[in-house]
Amino acid sequence: MAGNKADEVEETTDEKQQQAKGDDLSGELLIKHPLHNTWTLWFYENDRKKSWEENQREITSFDTVEDFWSLYNHIKMASELSMGCDYSLFKKGVRPMWEDDANKQGGRWLLNVEKKMNELDRFWLEVLLCMVGEAFDEYSDEICGAVVNVRARADKIGIWTADFNHSTSIMEIGRRLKSRLTLPPKMVMSYQSHKDTASKVGANSKSMFTL
Repeated sequence: MAGNKADEVEETTDEKQQQAKGDDLSGELLIKHPLHNTWTLWFYENDRKKSWEENQREITSFDTVEDFWSLYNHIKMASELSMGCDYSLFKKGVRPMWEDDANKQGGRWLLNVEKKMNELDRFWLEVLLCMVGEAFDEYSDEICGAVVNVRARADKIGIWTADFNHSTSIMEIGRRLKSRLTLPPKMVMSYQSHKDTASKVGANSKSMFTL
């Protein structure tokens, strides 16, 4: 079942720790747990001397549980990134930009994370686990990727979906995400289409759905 994959991503961490205590086999001999999709990590560096596309760099791709944790444990936490920088995790072949064919008809669930909450890293990890673990079950095909933006006043996490017309999928993804993140009752998530976000600025972007 696809719903069990998310649990497997987390449980494998405990299994690896237990194996390491009494297992002398090299890492190459250990069986890896494949993911349903191959994922690519991108890093956006806020260098004003470069164009947006030059600042957006593809880092690496992975397709197993073990390689996900190896990558996650060897990069900075989202909260440690410099102001103006982003992490993006997207399905392989999908670029973290509105214009990509996989994204141009889609939108994003947007979560604004105040600095005083100190929850950015937990929220971001939970989003990653939901995606690579296929926690959205039959709606997982609608997921394109996610972006975390580190900004001065408040950080943002966006979960990108493929088609803003698929309201049932969008709402189910939003509900499961809000439950998984255990958000406070007053913390609202909003869904915006990329077309609307691209044509307007900041708070002027219209929300199609809210949770």
